[in-house]
Amino acid sequence: MVRPTKPQAMPAGLEIWTVYNDKTSDYPGQFVARLFLNDQPTTVVMFAPDLGTIRSRLRNKGFTRLPRQEADDPVIVEVWL
Repeated sequence: MVRPTKPQAMPAGLEIWTVYNDKTSDYPGQFVARLFLNDQPTTVVMFAPDLGTIRSRLRNKGFTRLPRQEADDPVIVEVWL
């Protein structure tokens, strides 16, 4: 499911989806992908009970997966550009 948590105008910029594991406090038990424009978070999120669904949705939208970096917060699984 993709939904904005509150209405927000979407300015142009580089779309970056950051994927979080299923242990976040906002969506416990759900993998979450949050849209960033450039380096600014938006209120647009997608979530699913499994990582494969998130990956499939992002791949189908034409995004490319980048693995998490060692310095990333432990709840970050990966990033899609």
